[in-house]
Amino acid sequence: MKDLVIEATKSTPLIQFSAEEGVLVIRGESYPENAVSFYESVFSWLEVYFNQDKNKPITLDIQMAYFNSSSSKILMDLFDLFEESSSEGRSVTINWRYHEENEMALEYGEEFQEDLQEATFNLVSYTN
Repeated sequence: MKDLVIEATKSTPLIQFSAEEGVLVIRGESYPENAVSFYESVFSWLEVYFNQDKNKPITLDIQMAYFNSSSSKILMDLFDLFEESSSEGRSVTINWRYHEENEMALEYGEEFQEDLQEATFNLVSYTN
C-alpha cells in the first residue's frame, strides 16, 4: 500500500501516513475552507488500510496548534474510526501532543480522550 503524504499549508496540517510502519502523523493547524473535502483522502486511505491487515498495530500521532470547529468534528470522526478498529482487536494508540503552555489543546485532548473506551489515548506534553 502506498503511503499518504499531504504537505502542510497555512490552513491545513501535514499528514504523513506510513502503511509499513503503521504510524500516522497529523501536525500543524487545521482550518481549511472545507474540512470534509480536505480530509476525504485521509478517510479513504484509512478505509483501505484498516481492511488490509486487521492485526497490525497502528499509532496516530496528532499535534495541532489550532483547529476550527469543522476540523474538530473531523477529528472526532477520525477517533471513532480508530476506536472501531480497536474494538475489532487491533492495537490502537493515539498520542495527542500539546504544548505544555497551551491549556486549550490539553482540554481538547482530555475531551477526546473521554469519548474513547477501546483505543489507548495518551496526552503528551512537549516544550519547544
